[in-house]
Amino acid sequence: MSVLAVNRLCRDVLRDRAFRERLKADPAGTIADRDLTAEEREALLAGDVAQLYRMGVNAFLMGYLCRFEVCGLTLPIYSERIRLARS
Repeated sequence: MSVLAVNRLCRDVLRDRAFRERLKADPAGTIADRDLTAEEREALLAGDVAQLYRMGVNAFLMGYLCRFEVCGLTLPIYSERIRLARS
């Protein structure tokens, strides 16, 4: 299941500092070799956590994206977007 690949990517943001730094510097290039659908890739690069949530990605794991401010996400942006997905 592809959603699992997004969950793993989020986990890697927490665990792998080098990966996290590459993701900040070159998001598209860093995720190019990941087993993601075009829709998942597009949502990640746009920081569209609402879409990812609707696709089944774990909201807790996506919190690591804003914690380390990758994919254009900060805590206020993440909070606003995830609330939209849940309403």
